[in-house]
Amino acid sequence: MAAVWQQVLAVDARYNAYRTPTFPQFRTQYIRRRSQLLRENAKAGHPPALRRQYLRLRGQLLGQRYGPLSEPGSARAYSNSIVRSSRTTLDRMEDFEDDPRALGARGHRRSVSRGSYQLQAQMNRAVYEDRPPGSVVPTSAAEASRAMAGDTSLSENYAFAGMYHVFDQHVDEAVPRVRFANDDRHRLACCSLDGSISLCQLVPAPPTVLRVLRGHTRGVSDFAWSLSNDILVSTSLDATMRIWASEDGRCIREIPDPDGAELLCCTFQPVNNNLTVVGNAKHNVHVMNISTGKKVKGGTSKLTGRVLALSFDAPGRLLWAGDDRGSVFSFLFDMATGKLTKAKRLVVHEGSPVTSISARSWVSREARDPSLLINACLNKLLLYRVVDNEGTLQLKRSFPIEQSSHPVRSIFCPLMSFRQGACVVTGSEDMCVHFFDVERAAKAAVNKLQGHSAPVLDVSFNCDESLLASSDASGMVIVWRREQKSLTLGEARCCFVRTRQSAVDGPRW
Repeated sequence: MAAVWQQVLAVDARYNAYRTPTFPQFRTQYIRRRSQLLRENAKAGHPPALRRQYLRLRGQLLGQRYGPLSEPGSARAYSNSIVRSSRTTLDRMEDFEDDPRALGARGHRRSVSRGSYQLQAQMNRAVYEDRPPGSVVPTSAAEASRAMAGDTSLSENYAFAGMYHVFDQHVDEAVPRVRFANDDRHRLACCSLDGSISLCQLVPAPPTVLRVLRGHTRGVSDFAWSLSNDILVSTSLDATMRIWASEDGRCIREIPDPDGAELLCCTFQPVNNNLTVVGNAKHNVHVMNISTGKKVKGGTSKLTGRVLALSFDAPGRLLWAGDDRGSVFSFLFDMATGKLTKAKRLVVHEGSPVTSISARSWVSREARDPSLLINACLNKLLLYRVVDNEGTLQLKRSFPIEQSSHPVRSIFCPLMSFRQGACVVTGSEDMCVHFFDVERAAKAAVNKLQGHSAPVLDVSFNCDESLLASSDASGMVIVWRREQKSLTLGEARCCFVRTRQSAVDGPRW
């Protein structure tokens, strides 16, 4: 039932723009505190009906205090109509969990059709084109991200200026992957070609390496956190994948590759974490059941080259895979059986390895289409538009970076700035971390971080974008800290007074 408290936070965020309109710092503090409280109470296991009742009551109380969302002629009325007509992924997941009609034969979950990529893109464009210039798109996703980003400009959001910490436990061997835990600010993991995985804790100071996971006999090529962060899956050049308990570092299971080949990448199925997809050096993609340790029937497909990158869309119904011959394949994923059906193929650049794929379905005025971010060894970062339900890609734009031979990766920023632009971040062989605004026509570079002494292979944000981790080919991991805008004494006093006055603003769970 995590989706319910996410919806509660979205309701709070939609109304957050009407709280203390002259004190954006307070709005940021408020929504972050609400998020923290909701996360804590989401673990309490309250009955689903009670949570849904709380969501309804919360919306009614906020409507009484700030005015109804259906106020004629207002941005709120437009917001209400768009939210009703364009349901979010969380809504669809909620249908999966609570609607018995969403269950197919023998108890399997079947997909609930709630629109398409084409429809989503058309709605997003309609929202943008009909709004006054410079206004914020009134959707729950937009308001939540805008509030959590702090109502700041793009340059302020990505003003990473100093190093928070440097981890060097893997020096002399490349660190191809670094990832913060899901919805977590201070837990970080990184894998190394020395055959180990490090779990790190950034708070309390000083940052420490909690434990090192050892067991692979050759380099670890990739790993992924489960949605609840209780387990990690890793793939290795020793032709095995391992499942680890993050709490104590135990290796729960070792699973050999079905083809006996080097495993080069992995990703969890986003809705069903019991299924993991891996790619190997014999050109195959396999869907693996981590509970049984066996591959899923019908869950295997062959690419034209070694499989280097994998990414699901948010609902988990589309999978993209990239190989070392420059091709990206899309697959339809059967949610009930785990079967893969090959759909489309795009040749990014013949002979240029595709080293990273990141999918994102944005709902914003800046990026109105579901998008795919691709690194390939052609000295460019590529942004594609997803144009249909089969994963067909159309190039939107590219950004200049240095990448000709290393497995460089990139990411979409987890929060979005709604004052201007929307950013992506990438490593590069010039030993820098680059920030690009995907919608800025000229001078797309927003920031560049210098500090590595080897090609930067991977980057990862924590959940609130206050920290960014980057890893390089020499084994160094740098955690960068966002430059905080300091408050004046008067602003701090006002924030304190407003915070006290807001204590009665709603139940804290």
